[in-house]
Amino acid sequence: MLRIRLMRIGKKKKPVYRVVVAPSQNPRSGKFVEVVGHYNPITDPAEIRFNEERVLYWLGVGAQPTETVQHLLKLTGIWDKFQASKKREAAHAQ
Repeated sequence: MLRIRLMRIGKKKKPVYRVVVAPSQNPRSGKFVEVVGHYNPITDPAEIRFNEERVLYWLGVGAQPTETVQHLLKLTGIWDKFQASKKREAAHAQ
């Protein structure tokens, strides 16, 4: 199963994260399929950047976000767009 999760980069005591799509069995900073965003919690306000098109694609093909990434997607509004597209597809299927 693919997961959309955070991959830590940055120095000691100064975390910066990449948001990556990776197989769930790989380690946190192991191999990944694609980088779909960046998250910097140190800045005020926290910097959150996503490639929205690619995130929606990976969610559409079944990648599961971690709780933290799902929260970040909600903050940026991408999660709501994904949920709306799922509802539209369900309505068209009927």
